[in-house]
Amino acid sequence: MSFTHVLAVASVMAIEPAVEWYERLLGRPADVRPMDGLADWHISPYAWLQVFQSPEQAGGSLVNLVVDDLDRTLSDLAGRGITAGETQPGSRGVRFAAVHDPDGNRVTLIENPIAD
Repeated sequence: MSFTHVLAVASVMAIEPAVEWYERLLGRPADVRPMDGLADWHISPYAWLQVFQSPEQAGGSLVNLVVDDLDRTLSDLAGRGITAGETQPGSRGVRFAAVHDPDGNRVTLIENPIAD
């Protein structure tokens, strides 16, 4: 079995307020709006983040995004009105901090110097 892409999905109550928040988080509009209630951001050639209107599942999603510089990312997000929780240390030099979308979905930003 071979897999070619990873699609992370954040389920939300209402698509438009969520899209506005994810545009601020990602610093750009969605790459594709393929159907009502769905927006896609192509994070890398093989990884997409989808925001999907699904009220019955909203608020329970966990998304992890790896960033090059956590401090710079958190500063940029603060300038866009998105405040992260406390930065936490992980093992082997990893650091992370979480933000939450308006529905409570957790997006963890991870700095992992080992992955370079």
